[in-house]
Amino acid sequence: VPLVKFLVILLLAWIYPSDSLYFHIGETEKKCFIEEIPDETMVIGKYRTQLWDKQTGSFLPSTPGLGMHVEIKDPDTKIILSRQYGSDGRFTFTSHTPGEHQICLHSNSTKMALFGGGKLRVHLDIQVGEHTNNYPEIAAKDKLTELQLRVRQLLDQVEQIQKEQNYQRYREERFRMTSESTNQRVLWWSIAQTVILIVTGIWQMKHLKSFFEAKKLV
Repeated sequence: VPLVKFLVILLLAWIYPSDSLYFHIGETEKKCFIEEIPDETMVIGKYRTQLWDKQTGSFLPSTPGLGMHVEIKDPDTKIILSRQYGSDGRFTFTSHTPGEHQICLHSNSTKMALFGGGKLRVHLDIQVGEHTNNYPEIAAKDKLTELQLRVRQLLDQVEQIQKEQNYQRYREERFRMTSESTNQRVLWWSIAQTVILIVTGIWQMKHLKSFFEAKKLV
């Protein structure tokens, strides 16, 4: 029974992954994260910031004057999103190239008064694929029953799984091409070394023959 419960927990964690985290940054410091995303996949990021308060010894909600700059780069390092947001924000983008996307955040404030020499805590939540859908809102808009809504969720999950599988095949293809390219280079390098050794041996033999002939030993 404990094993069954453990497997159920793992299954739920796989179906409903959570990319929620928090981190600390200083003034003008940039933090970047890598997210592997299939192509044509929607991504929604939500964040909120807190400032360290020396009087209370805890993190408190940031002042309205503090904001964050969000920058997203695709696997080809092309900027697909670069925008200023407030202390709490929500950003959305759709991937058009499968691979590692870089998500960077940094404070757009240069006023030390806002930081007070302390740290800024950023709570970040990233949702990918079907997890970006607001199913209660969809159910209310399309007047779906509970069963219809569940079917809609399952269809979205199947579509996302297909995208993940396509992305894995894409990664395997790139890895295979890299391996073949590396093996080909190793082969040509081995052939070059063999040719160099043969040429060097022939040259040494001719040189020794000329030396012995000059010394009238042959």
